[in-house]
Amino acid sequence: MPTAQETRNKAAFERLHDVVNTGDPEAIATAIDELVAPDLRFHAPVPMGATGVQALKNVWEVLLRAFPDLHVTIEDAIAEGDKVVFRNTVTGTHRGEYRGLAPTGRSVGYSEIFVLRFAAGRVAEIWGVVDVLTQLRQLGAAPAPS
Repeated sequence: MPTAQETRNKAAFERLHDVVNTGDPEAIATAIDELVAPDLRFHAPVPMGATGVQALKNVWEVLLRAFPDLHVTIEDAIAEGDKVVFRNTVTGTHRGEYRGLAPTGRSVGYSEIFVLRFAAGRVAEIWGVVDVLTQLRQLGAAPAPS
């Protein structure tokens, strides 16, 4: 039986996930402000130049500019103690600049795994593993395996 904390943390994660899939940058930024601690610690392959909650906002700005139809499908979400772990699949169409690449019009689909640590009801820390190599191969920016 999940604890009240685990239920709250998973609900907060699901709310953030639902907002991300709207593709609305303002709604995403608002949800981040509400659900993420301002001094967020982010351990993932993200655009640098920002820290805390601004780093997470920058990630979504970059992704939505490059892949305006971006969609995240949660494959698994597990809450235990102060953490929520989730495995997801990301899909989208490359319609804007991304990592120095001009738009290709190509579709991408790649996997991610994230661990979110919650404190005082907000995301305080994120660790992430993103299959960037698959993403770059699909965009033609990395060689396919031989």
